[in-house]
Amino acid sequence: MRCSKCGFDNPSEMKFCGQCTTQLALVCPKCHFENPPSFKFCGQCTAALGLYPASPQSANPPIPIPQADGSAAVDGERKTVTALFADIKGSMELMEDLDPEEARAIVDPALKLMIDAARRYGGYIVQSTGDGIFALFGAPVAHEDHPQRALYAALRMQEEMRRYGDRMRTQGQTPLQVRVGVNTGEVVVRSIQTGADHTEYTPIGHSTGLAARLQTLATPGTTMISGSTRRLVEGFFQLKSCGPARLKGVTEQIEIYEVTGPGPLRTRLQRAAARGLTRFVGREHEMEALKRGLERSKTGHGQVMAAVADPGVGKSRLFYEFKALSHSGCMVLEAYSVSHGKASAYLPVIELLREYFEIGGDDDDRKRRERILGKVLGLDRTLEETLPYFYSLYGIVEAADPLVRMDPQIKRRRTLEAIKRVLLRESLNQPLVVMFEDLHWIDSETQALINLLVDAITNSRILLLVNYRPRVSPRMGQPHALHSTAA
Repeated sequence: MRCSKCGFDNPSEMKFCGQCTTQLALVCPKCHFENPPSFKFCGQCTAALGLYPASPQSANPPIPIPQADGSAAVDGERKTVTALFADIKGSMELMEDLDPEEARAIVDPALKLMIDAARRYGGYIVQSTGDGIFALFGAPVAHEDHPQRALYAALRMQEEMRRYGDRMRTQGQTPLQVRVGVNTGEVVVRSIQTGADHTEYTPIGHSTGLAARLQTLATPGTTMISGSTRRLVEGFFQLKSCGPARLKGVTEQIEIYEVTGPGPLRTRLQRAAARGLTRFVGREHEMEALKRGLERSKTGHGQVMAAVADPGVGKSRLFYEFKALSHSGCMVLEAYSVSHGKASAYLPVIELLREYFEIGGDDDDRKRRERILGKVLGLDRTLEETLPYFYSLYGIVEAADPLVRMDPQIKRRRTLEAIKRVLLRESLNQPLVVMFEDLHWIDSETQALINLLVDAITNSRILLLVNYRPRVSPRMGQPHALHSTAA
């Protein structure tokens, strides 16, 4: 069984990857649902499992593409994907006046930054040219949030290129900038054997060409998307309308938008709530259990409670409704995990602390530092020694950084300890409800923090709520589990 994270080919009876320890699952060839390794049929659609290899090259059964003479040619399959094109603006002019080796020394690091950003969010590099890349999200490995992944990758590209440009500027060189175009639509993807040991996985369809056209419209340092992508990511990102545009090869004008940054939404439930949720019905047993846990935590008996259920049953909705009832006299902090979150250390923790420190999305390093400093010292001046660890989480570098030469393991342990100390101290002022959603997607650092809190909150006024899917078994002691079929 091939690992979806590192690509290592494991024996079929393995439950965890022998290369990176990621838990293995069978991907349904019909509906893409991830099943436990022992399943013979998909628990979502009952399709037979194990008939096709769950590898990046073949996540679904191949569809023969007929040729004009009626014979089957290259295997292919129809998919909805998000295509991303990115290139370095002005690279030809830059290379014109430089020796090829000198040009390579400048362009290659930039190209690597772009490739790394795409791969960080599960992108497949279809093509890499001398000054740009074509990346695919949603294939060969299917991801339900592939439009968001593509835009997170684009934002990371722009941020990394700005940092690279700053380094070039200090060396007296002209900084490079990247243009990005993104579009979502249907394509037919197929594998082509281009050599004895080499296979290319490429898409065919109008939507990829549209992404390439959008890239040419983007000004250096910006990302342009189509209306089809906007409908899928609105709220998750900040978008600026650029009006209709006529693209070469496209009959009608299309609306285009510039991606200016992350938006306020993190989950599909938040997006649904913004549009209006249906009435919450039932779940009385689970809601009463949560209320009892909160009352016990208020008396100094910290509680850990877990909602365990299959996708789509209502774990997040249960927490959402409970949060609406538990505001009185409590501080509620939420941490959301996303499917690509394992690639980013402390991602849910940073979101949770952003809410606690009241850090805004537009705050610069100086403003962030002021908010962290004021919150920590206002809470307890004996916590001053924790400040460098919080600054480090947000990339705030001081002139004399005390952590720069610290052993990584020591820094990690002290960072987790600093977060724990602040939360425990805050619970003396008011009860805390701390929610971690979708533990099946968390990174190892966030998992370590949860384990630390489980051991520390026994005599505190903290209610720790977590939810995850049944096939995941987080190492977090024995939390009180809500009924899994209704959670």
